[in-house]
Amino acid sequence: MATKLGVKQRLFLGLTLLIGLATLYWILMESGTLSIFTDKNVLREWVDGLGVWGPLAIIALMIAAIVMSPIPSGPIAMAAGAAYGPVWGTAYVVIGAETGALLAFCIARLLGYEVMQRWSRTRPILDWLGKERSQNGLMLIVFASRLVPFISFDAVSYAAGLTPLAFWRFFIATLAGVIPTAYLIVMFGEALITTDSRGITIALILISGVTLLPLLAKRLWARKQ
Repeated sequence: MATKLGVKQRLFLGLTLLIGLATLYWILMESGTLSIFTDKNVLREWVDGLGVWGPLAIIALMIAAIVMSPIPSGPIAMAAGAAYGPVWGTAYVVIGAETGALLAFCIARLLGYEVMQRWSRTRPILDWLGKERSQNGLMLIVFASRLVPFISFDAVSYAAGLTPLAFWRFFIATLAGVIPTAYLIVMFGEALITTDSRGITIALILISGVTLLPLLAKRLWARKQ
């Protein structure tokens, strides 16, 4: 009976969370605030106007962009680079992205993992993924996905929470992958907004190069095996 009550509580929490996020997104859209998130130049001016609260705003916006997938995180990272430079801009973006990823992971783990365990077809897969060798593989997949810009950061965070991947492994893999990616996007944003053509060229070269890192990691993993 306690187990059934637990499942009902999880379903209630999940439904409440979804309604809350949908309501918040609707409010942002109807109030016109959402348009600020998609325009890096307007976003930069808004952040500059916040003064000392600007860094907290960047962190909060990054968290919201990860937890609420429709909100784009790219313009936020670019605005951070333009407002605070590559070093501090990257720091604020990494803190926000890492926190948002951990929240998404915990939400999926709390609300969806037990449900996945109850399905007879998925239980053997989850048991296999829980083994040490599989844990290392999942960790590598999360790390590699953070280095590829066109792979959804949000989706990977939620999907990882539905697997047996250990929390500390997810934390390390995400942090290791998000730092170089965030730095490149922040630097690109700074160069793009300040119209520095040399900076844009360098940023594009580095961004193109970082997408090759997952292929290198996969090759090293195969050689190790």
